[in-house]
Amino acid sequence: MKKQNVINLIKYHVERNENAFRNEAINIARYFDSIGDEQLAEYIMSLIAESNLYTPQSSDFESEFLKQINTNAMEPLNLPTEISEDIKGIINAVNHNIGINKFLFEGFPGSGKTEAAKHIARLLDRALFCVDFDNLIDSKLGQTNKNIASVFNEINMLPNSNRVVVLFDEIDVIALDRINSNDVREMGRVTSTILRELDRLTDLNKEIVIIATTNLFSNFDKALIRRFDAVINFNRYSKNDLIEVAEYYFSAFIKNFKGISKDTRLFKKILNASDELPYPGELKNIIKTSLAFSDINSGYDYLRRLYNSLIGNLDKTDINQLYEKGFTVREIEKLKGESKSTVSRKLNKEDETNE
Repeated sequence: MKKQNVINLIKYHVERNENAFRNEAINIARYFDSIGDEQLAEYIMSLIAESNLYTPQSSDFESEFLKQINTNAMEPLNLPTEISEDIKGIINAVNHNIGINKFLFEGFPGSGKTEAAKHIARLLDRALFCVDFDNLIDSKLGQTNKNIASVFNEINMLPNSNRVVVLFDEIDVIALDRINSNDVREMGRVTSTILRELDRLTDLNKEIVIIATTNLFSNFDKALIRRFDAVINFNRYSKNDLIEVAEYYFSAFIKNFKGISKDTRLFKKILNASDELPYPGELKNIIKTSLAFSDINSGYDYLRRLYNSLIGNLDKTDINQLYEKGFTVREIEKLKGESKSTVSRKLNKEDETNE
């Protein structure tokens, strides 16, 4: 960041030039994001959002198939470094303004694809429109095909196209493999229409950013994949990545619950003891429900529920098995709801039996 950026901020504030002030602040946030200081960039953007300065210019545009998505108030992205670098690369590619503007996000449900698209729109200072598949798909023969053509016509008519991102969330709903024997002929024709319209969009409008997401990449039409400039794989979470995500959600949720004892160490131990952790979307729900469903009179009941969800039935797991997994006597006391002396006695009895 240069001294001129600070001077510009003060100048625009004094002049009450909100648009210029907002754009300068966004440029500063992008600078910090580009040098790896994502937290400061997110903080600057959140301040802009809270002050109502960060609002894409609205228009009188109305659409049957496109819905504008609010990208002001969002949770921070908890993505692995590799995926975060790809997200930065997408922002750089769009800013180069050379026509690289179509991106496909593939990965398991709950891996962060949709939220990443929202953050990209926000960081690019663009309005985000999402294709409404509920209105798009029609049971009448040939009507879905016509609707696909209509939605692309609407995309081409969007005002300020250089300030827009269009999201096809779970595009596999309408873009199945045309040569798959399980695919009906009607959907094959729909996919062919999408191919044609994407080519037409490339010829007519090189400024609109297109992002599509899919959970079924292995069944995706290969010709359609080639229409995208880059495919980003969201299935790149290590166990440590997922534990970090879980810790973030845990810290965010637990402060809303009174009478619950925060035990981050035991929380992490349960996560580490799990053979396979679910992806962030499901993990978030498990943590939230473990806390919400817990007994209000038992400060550690949420940990028992978390264990049941991630590892197995705690009632059918004996104390010795927990001890072998690395849980201490005090931690077993919290999980099993038995006194420390009882846990110690049972463990000693087990040792004597083994001797």
